[in-house]
This record gives sequence, C-alpha cells and structure tokens, in this order.
Amino acid sequence: MKRLLGIALILCVLVTLTGCKSKPKEESAAGFKPALDTQKSCKITVAGDYGNFEALEAVFDRFNEIYPNVQLSYVKLDDYNNMLGTVLESKDKPNIFFSYASMIGNEQYSPVFAHMEDLSDPALGLDLSCIRPGLLNHDAEGRVRLVPVLARTYGMLVNNDLFEKEGLSLPSTLTELAAVCEGFRGKGYASPMMGYSLKSSSCFMNTVAYPLFIATLAKNPEALALANQLDPAAGQSMRPALETVERLVKTGCVDLTECDKIGDNYNKVILRFFEGDVPMMICTADTVSGTKKREAQSEAFTKAPFKYSFVPIPVTDEGGYFIDSPSVEFSVNKDCDDLDMTNEFMRFLISNEELNTLASIKRLLTPTADLTLDSVYAPFSKVPAERIISPEALGVLDPLTVQIRVAAFQVGKGEISVDEAVAKYGSFK
Repeated sequence: MKRLLGIALILCVLVTLTGCKSKPKEESAAGFKPALDTQKSCKITVAGDYGNFEALEAVFDRFNEIYPNVQLSYVKLDDYNNMLGTVLESKDKPNIFFSYASMIGNEQYSPVFAHMEDLSDPALGLDLSCIRPGLLNHDAEGRVRLVPVLARTYGMLVNNDLFEKEGLSLPSTLTELAAVCEGFRGKGYASPMMGYSLKSSSCFMNTVAYPLFIATLAKNPEALALANQLDPAAGQSMRPALETVERLVKTGCVDLTECDKIGDNYNKVILRFFEGDVPMMICTADTVSGTKKREAQSEAFTKAPFKYSFVPIPVTDEGGYFIDSPSVEFSVNKDCDDLDMTNEFMRFLISNEELNTLASIKRLLTPTADLTLDSVYAPFSKVPAERIISPEALGVLDPLTVQIRVAAFQVGKGEISVDEAVAKYGSFK
C-alpha cells in the first residue's frame, strides 16, 4: 500500500508539473499583454526576399510563449518585386510582407499598396513612438503603411587596431581623411580605403556620394523637387558629391585596381576586410550585418582578430552624415486571413525590446532610439542632430537614387567627367 501510495503521489506531481509547463504566459517580460484568446489557433505567414530570417524566427518563438497555438512562418519569394502583387491576390496570400521605400511613387506597386493596412490606426494599438520619427513615411492622407523593423545607413568599416598600430587617428573631416590616407600609403598600404567597384549597384562610389547628395538637396527644397522630377537642372546638386568621389580616387585614397578584385559587396567585401590589412572598407550597414557570422569563416580573422567599428565617412570638412533609412519594412495585408492575430503579432513586434532584439541578432541598425545597442554602430549615436538626414521624411523618391548611383560610378571609374555627369542628370539608367 505504501508503495502504491508513493507511486500515486509521484504521478500527481508529474501531472501538476506538466500542466504548469503547458500553460502559456499571460504576459511577456516586457509587459506585453495579450488582447486575444491565448489559446486561439491560426497561421501567420511573413513573405520577404531574404534567403533566411533567423532573427525573425527568434521573435516567433517569443510570441509563441504567449500564443502557443499560432503557427508563424517565413517564406522567401523568388523574383520578389515582380511576384509580390500576384502573391497578394493568391489563395495562399501572406499576412505580412516586406515593403521598401523604393516602392513609394512607383506605379508598378500600386496593386501592392492597395493591400496595405494603415498601421497608424489607433484601434490597432501599435506603439509607433518607439521608432525614430524620421524612419516613418506618412502618405498624403497621413497613413503609415510601411513600418521599419530594421534600419541601415552608409559608412565605412574601420580596423581600429590598425589605426592604433600605425599611430593614426580616425578622421572626422575630409581634410583629415586625406591626411590619414597619405599616412597609410607612406606606411605601405596601397589602398587605405577599399570597397566594391565592379558594378554601379552597391558600388562604393554611391556609398560615398549618396549621403552628400541628399545633404545638399536637404538644404534646398526646390532642388529636391527638381531632382525627384529628374529635371536636368538638379544635376548641379550632384557636383559636391561627385567631386568628393573623384578626389578620393585621384589622390590615391582608393585604388580601383585593388577594389575591382572584390567579387561582391557582401561576402567578398567582408572577407577582404577581415584579411586585416584594409584600414577602411566603404560599405553600407546591410554589408556590416554579415560580419558577425563571417568572423569564424575568415581564417585570417580567426588567427589574428581585431577590433572594428562602422563609422560615417567624413565627406566634408564639417564631418560625415548619418543617413537614417529603413532597411526592411513590414506591411500588413489587410485582406489576409486572421487579420486580428496578424495585428496582434505586429503589436508585439513593434516595441523597443523586440525591435532591438531583432536588430541585434540580424546585426543591423535598430529603428529605435538605442543606437548604442551594438558597439559596432555606436559611432553613429555621436553624429550631431544637424547631420542626421532621413530621406523618407524628406520625400526622396527612388528614381533620384538611380541618378546619383550611376553618375558616381561612372565618374569614379573615369568614364565621364563631373561636368558631363551633371549635364546628364535625369538620363542615367
């Protein structure tokens, strides 16, 4: 009898413990309070163009601690830009999908915008105040239909240990940059600055030119309007940016022969930087996002690791700019199944804790105010307010960006002069 009683007590304890484990959390550590039945069962799909999105899957796991019966999944769409409109009309339409500022004003995406929910609707309860205001785009009716979940900017990876070894300081002005490059060349570094330069898309020339071009337009609303209209008169606004690109190449800060050996602006750029002999690698934060994973993939970095950071490129004698732009934005398909739970997930995601965690895992800039979250990006938290520019808030349209990208590439390559590029504004393809 004693043995049977003991077994019965053990079974009771096990049942109790099992019951405790299966009970979902009613509130997250950050204070998120569920607004729906936590036992509800449904499926939510996020569609995008990333090959994988492990950082988002981590958010899925935390959401499932509260809503254990919601099946969340991420799917990559092939030929994303061309297929998105069709997929949103299909039987298996996604609940949430990647959206980009470049879609704004482009008639190709009119069917896509027709499916977007207004995420600024107070009834949804999304805390958009946790996102830096300059990242939010409001349409003519005041609606927010794209919400940034990851941010990006333009700059350069710097090998901090190399600067210390050679007794040189990080430059904060264009004049200092020229002097630092001269100092590195004198110590045997053939190309103090490097970057991808094989094609205009993602070329380092645009990474240098775009911030200065946008800064020039920000000072002149009339010039910005002309630039968005692709009016040739806006070409003069490109001149300071193009002259800076030309100066970096002609003065030997950048050796194009060495840069042309880099096969792409992501994996190859990172691995080349990790060789340890490049003081400054020009790239975007989208490239920087891949650095953490590739530290272990680089034999050179594994053998001789060094401290590195991502800093603004000092393109003027006043300093560099922080171009504060979204990298990935989420939009909700207002015609999806289980719209209530889809909005509940968005309410969970749009918070300081979840957005910071997402950015930390993906190693991109967080869209929240916490720019010191990752020490690699910390230098951008020190950029003065007057040198922080948000293209989305300015109303910069994508056709404008094509003009500066192609113009900067051709000037940097020596294919055309600055004067020729200025005259051709509006005609670059």
